[in-house]
Amino acid sequence: MYDFDPEGKRLPIKIDGTSNGEFAPYEITDTQEKIKEEANKKVSELAKHLGKTRRSFLKSACGAAATLFVMNKAHAYLGLTGGFFNVSAETITDSALAEKTVNSPYLVVDMQTHCVEPSGDWATGKEGKIWIQTLTQVFDQAPKCLGKSAEQERFHCYSAQQLVKEVFLDSQTDIAVVSALWGAKGHNPTPTDYAAEVRNLTEALGDRNRALIHGGVLPNEAGALDFMDEQIEKYQVDAWKLYPQWGPSGVGFFLDDPKYGIPAIEKAIKLKKSIICVHKGLSLPGLEYKYSSPEDMGRIAKMFPQVTFITFHSGFENEVAEGPYNPNNPKGVDRLIKAHQDSNFKPNQGNLYAELGSVWRHSMSHPNRAAHLMGKLLKYFGEDRICWGTDSIWYGSPQDQIQTFASFEISEEFQQKYGYPPLTKTAKEKIFAGNTLRIHSINPSRIQKLQQDKVKNFREQYALSPNPSFTTFGPKTKEQYESLWKSRDGYPT
Repeated sequence: MYDFDPEGKRLPIKIDGTSNGEFAPYEITDTQEKIKEEANKKVSELAKHLGKTRRSFLKSACGAAATLFVMNKAHAYLGLTGGFFNVSAETITDSALAEKTVNSPYLVVDMQTHCVEPSGDWATGKEGKIWIQTLTQVFDQAPKCLGKSAEQERFHCYSAQQLVKEVFLDSQTDIAVVSALWGAKGHNPTPTDYAAEVRNLTEALGDRNRALIHGGVLPNEAGALDFMDEQIEKYQVDAWKLYPQWGPSGVGFFLDDPKYGIPAIEKAIKLKKSIICVHKGLSLPGLEYKYSSPEDMGRIAKMFPQVTFITFHSGFENEVAEGPYNPNNPKGVDRLIKAHQDSNFKPNQGNLYAELGSVWRHSMSHPNRAAHLMGKLLKYFGEDRICWGTDSIWYGSPQDQIQTFASFEISEEFQQKYGYPPLTKTAKEKIFAGNTLRIHSINPSRIQKLQQDKVKNFREQYALSPNPSFTTFGPKTKEQYESLWKSRDGYPT
């Protein structure tokens, strides 16, 4: 069997600025480089002390705990005391304690995961050029996930099968939503019929609810609303995914646009599938940025109280370092909070939700930013209106995101100074799973079946000899990211 990192060179908690392909990666700081250096030293020492190889130590929960322990010490030394990971010195050598501390004790439901059809129409013609360039030039993972580099297998690292490995085997995720990507028919790398394959794979092994489907809706494309009927009848999609930034001619729309946004929402209501997830915050290269703003989320949620609106990425902007909420000059997540407040929503009430895809991953190695991010969302949205999501498999396995969130706490200093609620066990349980289960009406009896299916058995067998890659799939440098868009000769229509 191909071993992805036999020498144990990669840390299980990834400290980098990797992008999901929708924004330029940030360069990690000298401090972060030093943390990685110190964590690697610590790992070598502990592995030797325990009589293990680096790789075997890193694959254990102690590997993650040791990395977080070093991060805590460095952040405390620098005075970055807004948040911390609840790991002790005893945790890093006690495997049972490490498992209990850094691994999630909760059910985990990922509201946002992605895969692509390796040999779909998008990969064979010029219509899919933008995605072909993305996955070959920037997300080139074939040698990393298959141990192969054959041309005919170049996209298999993003397949339904790979998603099952990264999400269900290499992480604690119990249920995953396969979310649609942007792009019209013919050059959309995740057509609804392929998203259904993930559900079919998991259903064959266990329960249908292991994988949910969010069907893509691009209402400014001809025939898009009629296609919603097909997605319901043929694929039984569980919700809808909108990219308001996207448009056939590069121009998007706001959700309260009477020509595009409102008709799509009314069609969702008519089809009795009134859960709508909306990509907000991260711009899509080459498209008009203003439609990335979440300013319309509060307005549209008030207009349609019978619809559940979930703001993917919480409206974050990668260049904004999250700080205290500033309604007078809102940036990043503050824009979503302002839209929420301007529409008079209260914590834990209403039909507007925030989702953590990419934004938690972007913040998790910065304790103050992570504390402000979660503190603000808990204060204004409330623990009942935040959903877990990771944007995987663009970042590889989401396990390090799960481990950092499961062990993260907001300091008492920040709670007192900014009025932030604590990130309690109850809040984590709701964010990790409870809120998404409620939204999708998945009842406890269905959850019970997950404890008895073949997926669970496979996970238990795999855990006896796990083989995580501990690598990210997205562009890691600004140069990698820019090489894609510099080579692009116009947006596909």
